[in-house]
Amino acid sequence: MPKVTVHRKAHFNAAHRLYRKDWSDEKNFAVFNKCSNPNFHGHNYEMIVSLKGEIDQETGYVYDLGILKNHIKSEIEECFDHKNLNLEVEEFQDLNPTAENICVVSYQKLRKLLPTHLDLEITLYETPRNFVSYSGE
Repeated sequence: MPKVTVHRKAHFNAAHRLYRKDWSDEKNFAVFNKCSNPNFHGHNYEMIVSLKGEIDQETGYVYDLGILKNHIKSEIEECFDHKNLNLEVEEFQDLNPTAENICVVSYQKLRKLLPTHLDLEITLYETPRNFVSYSGE
């Protein structure tokens, strides 16, 4: 049976500050530049959730995208949208909310809700030109 990849696009707006608590402001600025602004800054994130698997013979689906939409809404959008990731999201209390880490956290949140026979990949656009992908490796 052929394997097909289905995609669902989502978005959220969030603020963050890239910094390490154990570094000085000068070192944080040297590494993270303006992204270490103590007053935070924000992005309009775009996310693509991709599931790869065999087409179900009964439904014709790889996975019901309506169900995937609901998982993304509850696990990602409602948790991250219009939030300060550093201050309001538990996963980032001690984890720098870089695009890479947001992508991995999103993967972990969704992976637990999806059938294990499906391959999952998260692609997160922090800006139209800066994006990261994670598939569990």
